[in-house]
Amino acid sequence: MKLNLKIPIVIFDLETTGTNIQQDRIIEIAMIKLMPNGERLEKYNLVNPGMPIPPDSTAIHGITNEKVAGQPTFKELARDYAKFLEGADLSGFNIMKFDVPILVEEFLRAGVEFDYARKRIVDSQRIFHLMEKRNLSAAVEFYCQKKLEDSHTARADAQASLEVLLAQVERYENKPVTDALGQPMGIIRNDMEELGKLVASDMIDLAGRMIKDARGEAIFNFGKHKGKSVLAVLQQEPAYYDWMMQSDFSLDTKRRLTEIKLSKLKR
Repeated sequence: MKLNLKIPIVIFDLETTGTNIQQDRIIEIAMIKLMPNGERLEKYNLVNPGMPIPPDSTAIHGITNEKVAGQPTFKELARDYAKFLEGADLSGFNIMKFDVPILVEEFLRAGVEFDYARKRIVDSQRIFHLMEKRNLSAAVEFYCQKKLEDSHTARADAQASLEVLLAQVERYENKPVTDALGQPMGIIRNDMEELGKLVASDMIDLAGRMIKDARGEAIFNFGKHKGKSVLAVLQQEPAYYDWMMQSDFSLDTKRRLTEIKLSKLKR
């Protein structure tokens, strides 16, 4: 079908050196501009970020330091992209949390005007979540083909959760699982140990203040040390441990932090 447009809309996606909006940089940018008359324009660049690309990031998008070494910086490209975006709305999948903020940061660093506040931003992930519910009631309807009665009562929700799990194992048993990039993760088995491994979170504490990186190392997931090794921070800035222990973090977070600190002493 054709989108009903009064002004152009630009659908875009970015690849970056990491996930820190302030510190990381764009290394790949792709934009598709749909015009009201149906015309389609495309703009694409690899971008030299002016900083090393961490191996963890390269493992995800496959872009190496060598690939971007001879490419223009975003500052060199900024005016062309600002012009391409001029007078157009924005769209993409899950762009509000990261892609739009880091794009705005890059424009600001380049000293190029980009007023996103004057644009309509259509995040297609938001439409996906609005229309395809991901709550327990939706799971019961999808997997068990029935309505969830008495939802939000503990007894009914526990029973429904059991029925959903049983239906999932029956539906997917022996089927392979891949990640968002199509890489194999494992196979659904009627085995709780195997299922536990497949759905395991990278969070170290339940609040998500510390997570595991691609190498399994504990890193901070908030604040000024976000993305840095927990052990390295505690070694270089011992007072940071004291600050966290005295601040309003959960008891679980403090316990896990202490366990990591003590693990260093045992080595």
